[in-house]
Amino acid sequence: MDLTFKVSARIGKPVAEVFEAVANPNELSRYFTTGGAKGRLETGATVTWDFHDFPGAFPVWVVEVVPEKRIVLQWEANDGASSRYRTTVTMTFEPLDDGRTLVSIAEEGWRETETGLKASYGNCQGWMQMLCALKAYKEYGINLREGMFK
Repeated sequence: MDLTFKVSARIGKPVAEVFEAVANPNELSRYFTTGGAKGRLETGATVTWDFHDFPGAFPVWVVEVVPEKRIVLQWEANDGASSRYRTTVTMTFEPLDDGRTLVSIAEEGWRETETGLKASYGNCQGWMQMLCALKAYKEYGINLREGMFK
């Protein structure tokens, strides 16, 4: 069993604009990290993200950034395991012929346990929610997560 998933969405903006909405902490804080993001997503950086539904800023290790193409992150698996470990998140940005951007997010690396499976489901839900929030923010100027968790 390989605990991994991939979610995708088409965002009605050019790839440069969509990529910046994810890489720039000020932008990310406007629609996703309800408690704020600190630090730009750049190769080798360690940034922090905070969410009202999971309070307390936590580190995100930026493994690789290829501008307007890919972001690879690692963060601690939140599965309640006694020993800590990281999962890997890969975001890809593909320009589409109609001017939109296809954003795909894959996450892998959970332990093959009941708690690992449950945590992977939670993160899959969270990343799909992030893509919906990104779409609403970039296309309509709406923050879907405003007031949702506090």
